[in-house]
Amino acid sequence: MFKHIIFPTDGSKHSWRAAEYAKSLAKQFGSDILIVYAFPKVPSYLGLEQMEKVAAKHTAEGEKITSQFAEFFKKDGIPTEVEIVEGPPAEAILRISETRDCSLIVMGARGLSSLEGLLLGSVSHKVLEHSKCPVFIVRGEG
Repeated sequence: MFKHIIFPTDGSKHSWRAAEYAKSLAKQFGSDILIVYAFPKVPSYLGLEQMEKVAAKHTAEGEKITSQFAEFFKKDGIPTEVEIVEGPPAEAILRISETRDCSLIVMGARGLSSLEGLLLGSVSHKVLEHSKCPVFIVRGEG
């Protein structure tokens, strides 16, 4: 039923709770999991050298976070991939879900978003509203 599960994360407590559900569903349905970490677009006014440094910092942070989740899934034999992308998180998640033939998105209700997320709408809300595949949003921390 859910062959390809996308698990977007920012490393928050809600992400870990969502990871538990994603793992359970993947084990039940024999799914693979694609872990997605998206970081904000690096502004071009920084200049090429600074842009590369900032992007490398974000990528390193994404690798640190996603490696923890990859280990969490792989220890139960769940086929797992990681994708780290630059761009607004909701748009990146939606784009990846369409291009990677996603059958389910499992994500936390809240992340590490700033006040901007409260004013403009959360990532999970945007994904839920615009996704072409089912979205499972996990609330709570425990």
